[in-house]
Amino acid sequence: MSRNPALISTTGRTASLLALLLALVLLTLAAPALAQTGPTFPALNGRVVDQGNLLSDTKEQELTAKLEAIERDTTDQVIVVTVPDLQGYEIEEYGYQLGRAWGIGQDSKNNGVLLLVAPTERKVRIEVGYGLEPILTDGLSALIIQNEILPSFREGYFERGIEQGVNAIDAQLRLDPAEAQARAAAA
Repeated sequence: MSRNPALISTTGRTASLLALLLALVLLTLAAPALAQTGPTFPALNGRVVDQGNLLSDTKEQELTAKLEAIERDTTDQVIVVTVPDLQGYEIEEYGYQLGRAWGIGQDSKNNGVLLLVAPTERKVRIEVGYGLEPILTDGLSALIIQNEILPSFREGYFERGIEQGVNAIDAQLRLDPAEAQARAAAA
Protein backbone atom coordinates (compact mmCIF):
# COMPACT_ATOMS: atom_id res chain seq x y z
CA MET A 1 0.00 0.00 0.00
CA SER A 2 1.62 3.20 -1.09
CA ARG A 3 0.92 6.60 0.42
CA ASN A 4 0.09 9.57 -1.67
CA PRO A 5 2.58 12.38 -0.82
CA ALA A 6 0.08 15.06 -1.87
CA LEU A 7 -2.53 13.63 0.51
CA ILE A 8 -0.05 13.55 3.41
CA SER A 9 1.00 17.15 2.69
CA THR A 10 -2.63 18.36 2.55
CA THR A 11 -3.51 16.49 5.74
CA GLY A 12 -0.52 18.07 7.53
CA ARG A 13 -1.51 21.54 6.39
CA THR A 14 -5.11 20.97 7.42
CA ALA A 15 -4.02 19.80 10.87
CA SER A 16 -1.77 22.84 11.26
CA LEU A 17 -4.54 25.20 10.20
CA LEU A 18 -6.99 23.53 12.58
CA ALA A 19 -4.47 23.83 15.45
CA LEU A 20 -3.92 27.51 14.64
CA LEU A 21 -7.66 28.12 14.41
CA LEU A 22 -8.21 26.36 17.75
CA ALA A 23 -5.46 28.46 19.36
CA LEU A 24 -7.05 31.67 18.06
CA VAL A 25 -10.48 30.63 19.35
CA LEU A 26 -9.05 29.82 22.79
CA LEU A 27 -7.14 33.10 22.88
CA THR A 28 -10.28 35.03 21.91
CA LEU A 29 -12.28 33.32 24.66
CA ALA A 30 -9.56 33.84 27.26
CA ALA A 31 -8.80 37.48 26.35
CA PRO A 32 -11.57 39.03 28.47
CA ALA A 33 -10.41 37.06 31.48
CA LEU A 34 -6.82 38.15 30.90
CA ALA A 35 -7.65 41.78 30.17
CA GLN A 36 -7.04 44.19 33.01
CA THR A 37 -10.37 45.85 33.69
CA GLY A 38 -9.03 48.04 36.48
CA PRO A 39 -9.33 47.86 40.22
CA THR A 40 -12.62 47.36 42.01
CA PHE A 41 -13.50 50.09 44.45
CA PRO A 42 -15.52 50.13 47.65
CA ALA A 43 -18.85 51.92 47.55
CA LEU A 44 -18.74 55.63 48.33
CA ASN A 45 -21.10 55.52 51.30
CA GLY A 46 -19.90 58.53 53.26
CA ARG A 47 -17.07 60.97 53.81
CA VAL A 48 -15.11 58.20 55.53
CA VAL A 49 -14.89 54.81 53.81
CA ASP A 50 -12.98 52.51 56.15
CA GLN A 51 -12.62 49.25 54.24
CA GLY A 52 -9.19 48.73 55.86
CA ASN A 53 -10.84 48.68 59.31
CA LEU A 54 -8.44 51.19 60.82
CA LEU A 55 -10.97 53.45 62.55
CA SER A 56 -13.29 53.02 65.50
CA ASP A 57 -16.91 54.04 65.05
CA THR A 58 -16.32 57.06 67.29
CA LYS A 59 -13.30 58.26 65.31
CA GLU A 60 -15.16 57.71 62.03
CA GLN A 61 -18.02 59.92 63.30
CA GLU A 62 -15.57 62.61 64.45
CA LEU A 63 -13.79 62.62 61.09
CA THR A 64 -17.11 62.69 59.22
CA ALA A 65 -18.17 65.79 61.18
CA LYS A 66 -14.84 67.50 60.45
CA LEU A 67 -15.05 66.66 56.73
CA GLU A 68 -18.62 67.98 56.58
CA ALA A 69 -17.43 71.24 58.17
CA ILE A 70 -14.59 71.55 55.64
CA GLU A 71 -17.02 71.19 52.75
CA ARG A 72 -19.58 73.53 54.32
CA ASP A 73 -16.96 76.23 54.98
CA THR A 74 -14.73 75.92 51.90
CA THR A 75 -16.81 73.95 49.31
CA ASP A 76 -13.79 71.61 49.00
CA GLN A 77 -14.71 67.96 49.42
CA VAL A 78 -12.31 65.75 51.38
CA ILE A 79 -12.85 61.99 51.63
CA VAL A 80 -10.87 59.57 53.80
CA VAL A 81 -10.64 56.05 52.40
CA THR A 82 -8.82 53.02 53.74
CA VAL A 83 -8.62 49.90 51.62
CA PRO A 84 -7.40 46.42 52.56
CA ASP A 85 -5.04 46.41 49.55
CA LEU A 86 -4.34 48.12 46.25
CA GLN A 87 -5.10 45.03 44.12
CA GLY A 88 -1.63 45.06 42.61
CA TYR A 89 -1.77 48.70 41.50
CA GLU A 90 0.57 51.50 42.47
CA ILE A 91 -1.11 53.80 44.96
CA GLU A 92 -0.88 56.75 42.55
CA GLU A 93 -2.83 54.87 39.87
CA TYR A 94 -5.34 53.42 42.34
CA GLY A 95 -5.96 56.83 43.93
CA TYR A 96 -6.33 58.61 40.60
CA GLN A 97 -8.80 56.03 39.31
CA LEU A 98 -10.71 56.01 42.60
CA GLY A 99 -11.07 59.80 42.59
CA ARG A 100 -12.37 59.73 39.02
CA ALA A 101 -14.72 56.81 39.70
CA TRP A 102 -16.21 58.50 42.74
CA GLY A 103 -16.28 62.01 41.23
CA ILE A 104 -14.96 63.71 44.35
CA GLY A 105 -15.33 67.50 44.43
CA GLN A 106 -17.53 69.82 42.45
CA ASP A 107 -17.40 69.34 38.69
CA SER A 108 -16.99 73.05 38.00
CA LYS A 109 -14.17 73.46 40.54
CA ASN A 110 -12.55 69.99 40.54
CA ASN A 111 -11.89 70.56 44.23
CA GLY A 112 -11.82 67.09 45.70
CA VAL A 113 -9.20 65.53 47.97
CA LEU A 114 -8.74 61.86 48.82
CA LEU A 115 -6.70 60.74 51.78
CA LEU A 116 -6.00 57.13 50.81
CA VAL A 117 -4.49 54.57 53.18
CA ALA A 118 -3.56 51.01 52.16
CA PRO A 119 -2.19 49.34 55.31
CA THR A 120 -1.27 46.00 53.70
CA GLU A 121 1.16 47.71 51.31
CA ARG A 122 2.03 50.34 53.92
CA LYS A 123 1.14 53.16 51.51
CA VAL A 124 -0.51 56.54 52.00
CA ARG A 125 -1.45 59.08 49.34
CA ILE A 126 -3.19 62.42 49.17
CA GLU A 127 -4.88 62.63 45.77
CA VAL A 128 -5.92 66.15 44.78
CA GLY A 129 -8.30 67.41 42.09
CA TYR A 130 -6.85 69.77 39.49
CA GLY A 131 -8.64 72.75 40.98
CA LEU A 132 -6.77 72.39 44.28
CA GLU A 133 -3.32 71.57 42.89
CA PRO A 134 -1.99 75.12 43.41
CA ILE A 135 -3.07 74.96 47.07
CA LEU A 136 -2.33 71.34 47.95
CA THR A 137 0.66 70.46 45.77
CA ASP A 138 2.36 67.07 45.59
CA GLY A 139 5.24 68.53 47.61
CA LEU A 140 3.00 69.80 50.41
CA SER A 141 1.01 66.56 50.36
CA ALA A 142 4.25 64.61 50.77
CA LEU A 143 5.20 66.79 53.75
CA ILE A 144 1.81 66.22 55.37
CA ILE A 145 2.23 62.47 54.92
CA GLN A 146 5.82 62.45 56.20
CA ASN A 147 5.36 64.85 59.12
CA GLU A 148 1.77 64.37 60.24
CA ILE A 149 0.62 60.88 59.24
CA LEU A 150 3.53 58.45 59.12
CA PRO A 151 5.04 59.11 62.57
CA SER A 152 1.78 57.94 64.21
CA PHE A 153 1.42 55.04 61.75
CA ARG A 154 4.93 53.84 62.64
CA GLU A 155 3.86 53.69 66.28
CA GLY A 156 0.72 51.73 65.35
CA TYR A 157 -1.69 54.64 65.85
CA PHE A 158 -3.60 54.70 62.57
CA GLU A 159 -6.52 56.73 63.89
CA ARG A 160 -4.23 59.45 65.19
CA GLY A 161 -2.23 59.56 61.94
CA ILE A 162 -5.36 59.84 59.82
CA GLU A 163 -6.79 62.53 62.10
CA GLN A 164 -3.54 64.53 61.99
CA GLY A 165 -3.49 64.26 58.20
CA VAL A 166 -7.07 65.51 57.98
CA ASN A 167 -6.24 68.37 60.36
CA ALA A 168 -3.26 69.42 58.19
CA ILE A 169 -5.36 69.27 55.01
CA ASP A 170 -8.12 71.24 56.76
CA ALA A 171 -5.68 73.94 57.90
CA GLN A 172 -4.29 74.31 54.37
CA LEU A 173 -7.71 74.50 52.72
CA ARG A 174 -8.90 77.17 55.17
CA LEU A 175 -6.01 79.55 54.46
CA ASP A 176 -6.45 82.63 52.32
CA PRO A 177 -5.89 81.35 48.74
CA ALA A 178 -2.78 83.54 48.18
CA GLU A 179 -1.27 82.41 51.47
CA ALA A 180 -2.16 78.78 50.76
CA GLN A 181 -0.49 78.96 47.33
CA ALA A 182 2.62 80.57 48.79
CA ARG A 183 2.84 77.92 51.49
CA ALA A 184 2.33 75.13 48.95
CA ALA A 185 4.94 76.61 46.61
CA ALA A 186 7.43 76.82 49.48
CA ALA A 187 6.93 73.13 50.19
